[in-house]
Amino acid sequence: MSGIIGYIGNKEAFPILINGLNSFEYRGYDSMGIVTLENHQFHIFKTTGKLSDLKASAANKNTSGNVGMGHSRWATHGEPSEKNAHPHVSNSGRLALVHKGIIENYDILKGKLINSGYRFNSQTDSEVLINLIEEISIKENCSLEEAIRLALTQVVGAYSIIVMDRDNSDIIYTARKGSPLVIGILENAFYIASDTTPLIPYTQKVHYLEEEHVAILESNGSFSLKSLDNDKITPFIQALETELEEIEKGGFDHFMLKEIFEQPKVIQDAYRGRMNANEGWIKLGGVAEFSNRINNAKRIIIAACGTSWHAGLLGEYIIEHLARVPVEVEYASEFRYRNPIIGDSDVFVAITQSGETADTLAAISLAKDRQALIYGICNVVGSSIARVSHAGSYTHAGPEIGIASTKAFSTQVVILILMGLQLANYRGTISKTQLHQILHELENIPHKIEQVLKVNDTIKEIASQYYQANSFLYLGRGLNFPIALEGALKLKEVSYIHAEGYPAGEMKHGPIALIDENMVVVVLATNESSYEKLVSNVQEIKARKGKVIAIVNEGDKVLKDLADHIIEIPKTEEILSPLLTVVPLQLLSYHIALQKGCNVDNPRNLTKSVMVE
Repeated sequence: MSGIIGYIGNKEAFPILINGLNSFEYRGYDSMGIVTLENHQFHIFKTTGKLSDLKASAANKNTSGNVGMGHSRWATHGEPSEKNAHPHVSNSGRLALVHKGIIENYDILKGKLINSGYRFNSQTDSEVLINLIEEISIKENCSLEEAIRLALTQVVGAYSIIVMDRDNSDIIYTARKGSPLVIGILENAFYIASDTTPLIPYTQKVHYLEEEHVAILESNGSFSLKSLDNDKITPFIQALETELEEIEKGGFDHFMLKEIFEQPKVIQDAYRGRMNANEGWIKLGGVAEFSNRINNAKRIIIAACGTSWHAGLLGEYIIEHLARVPVEVEYASEFRYRNPIIGDSDVFVAITQSGETADTLAAISLAKDRQALIYGICNVVGSSIARVSHAGSYTHAGPEIGIASTKAFSTQVVILILMGLQLANYRGTISKTQLHQILHELENIPHKIEQVLKVNDTIKEIASQYYQANSFLYLGRGLNFPIALEGALKLKEVSYIHAEGYPAGEMKHGPIALIDENMVVVVLATNESSYEKLVSNVQEIKARKGKVIAIVNEGDKVLKDLADHIIEIPKTEEILSPLLTVVPLQLLSYHIALQKGCNVDNPRNLTKSVMVE
């Protein structure tokens, strides 16, 4: 996922931009670039590879300037190369741009510009945009501010951009649509970034740029804001809540491991203030505000992508079991392409860690157009999905830097459990005794996860025996089926080993043909309601010489004798068991990837959140 950073003020821009790009390293990228401006001259540095390569290319060269911008690129249009790396400069050399997002109609715009005499050095849609801005400024004989606004009314797609003018080092422009952008504010200085991470060391005062807004930032501290229609807007300044310590590794070797070990704390943060086990109440703020529509919804539709989709699938099991409300789970990336049936009696729950996932935002837009109530579950305060939802709940997982989501998933599941319990309590589908029992057990989950984390060394040893395997199969029934999917996804993401998650009952309908002495099968056998059937599955696997790693409840005797390896976890309420079962799978993926020599925090080809379709 690309990232952009900008600065204008009274300090040297280059080191600030380097620090900003360094904070984007966790996202995944293939090239980087920086431009600074001094005495009507751009100083541009671009390279493929890592940030260290960019630093090397700029060593002993003129990087001066109090205004500049940087970009980390994840290729969409054009292969990774220096030519395709940002920043991009207009044909005249006057304007420079960094762009995060995708311009869907770039080919049509490019053809028109070529007919007007423009020539292109890259394969990117971004170079088209900066030349379109230049063409409008010339053709309409208008200011750069107006040219940017007019150009953005012609583009289709998503963007967050920063634009610099070689002839004016006292001003920088930025705009967004469908891609996040935040402005950090100091006295006589501004920081611009595609998320808050680069701003944390410098300022706690920020403005989150809204859809189709253009910000004009000047070196004297002037900040003006306009819509694409040229309406003046008053900036809303708010406090940034994240602390610097939250985005550091804290003694762990990798962010992924740190975030796995943070789960006891963040789960507490997710339910704190939202439930009381002794008094037997649950109060999700967003649910309470729209309680009539939510409590009387005829159907709940959950939309998400990737790991968040697995949380949504758990939500379906949990809410239907507890509250007896029909739930459908949709891939957000497919939702709007099948003309779905949705209306004003439906509640549409969108789940996303970042709050910026392009497919999920598009699904929300469709559901909103059809009058559904939008309920957002996300982690990032002030994100796009938080702003466009009617109601919602933050997960309070804190910054998640590792690309493979771990703690964000667990907190999403906590919110869905609370939603299910609150609906069940309102509808009378759960007894007071059951409600107290589940809430008390939910309070115990952080302690029980701490117990699971103590088997980290055992899991590391198991990983050492299977890190060279070519394929894994994950099997689960009921609530453990979505966890099987999540376990397989984690292994694929960080170790590049082929893995599939399957309902254990479907094993005989195809996957059993794959099982031999080289197949590793991870069996999730913690649910009493389906335990005997899982034992039968394991017997079938062992009869075909498959290797079995079984996740079981403490004290299990049957699978201890059948499986090649067992990982014991504390027993809990079945409805809460996914919060425990997922942890050893996260650790297994981490240690296998580590022993393969993979970059666990920044897996190849992956990005933290997908902001283009």
